[in-house]
Amino acid sequence: MTTTPEDFHAVLHALRVWDTDLPSFDPDSAPEAPLPLFRDWFAHAAKAGQTEPHTMALATADPDGRPDVRTVMLHEADEHGWHFASHSGSAKGRQLAARPEAALGFYWPAVGRQVRVRGEVHAATPQESRADLAVRSRGALAAALTGHQSEVLGSREELAAASSQAWERAGREPDAPAPTWTLYLLRPREVEFFQGDPERRHVRLRYRRDPADAATWVRELLWP
Repeated sequence: MTTTPEDFHAVLHALRVWDTDLPSFDPDSAPEAPLPLFRDWFAHAAKAGQTEPHTMALATADPDGRPDVRTVMLHEADEHGWHFASHSGSAKGRQLAARPEAALGFYWPAVGRQVRVRGEVHAATPQESRADLAVRSRGALAAALTGHQSEVLGSREELAAASSQAWERAGREPDAPAPTWTLYLLRPREVEFFQGDPERRHVRLRYRRDPADAATWVRELLWP
């Protein structure tokens, strides 16, 4: 079945946004730093039934400054920053090596909330990266062992064969090395919290590091 342009247009414009009760957010009650608020919002979204709240958009730029974006999983959020992982030889790995800056975007439509994070990205040590992979599933290890992320694939059969071998090795050798698997840490410079409002009076609260004191966060409201 092929969707016609008319069908696509009808479906697109019939969609509604936030056709549900949304939580309130008083920015005056927000903490001094963004991490506690992020953790609260993350847990609230999960309890509200948001599917895969740990998925996030990761935006990078190539050496020529052209933007790129994809969806990855959050591995941790702590006092050091926001953690995610990938292969160092993948497109995003190469882009981060050339331009170690990135932006993250979380969208939780179940509660009408977004969180945006911008900052410098640092690669963890091989030991830290392997420790991160060690607590993942057998499937995560198999994917890491399959490798070749972002490279041109000759056929689906080629992928199936490589994946089968990787799954077998992951089961037989749970500590198998995956040299290109890299844990990344985004150290936030700015974090913005967005609470949607049915009347479009959205609340946007931005945290940004004080230029005079990197340990201090400046909080400011933004027009929606």
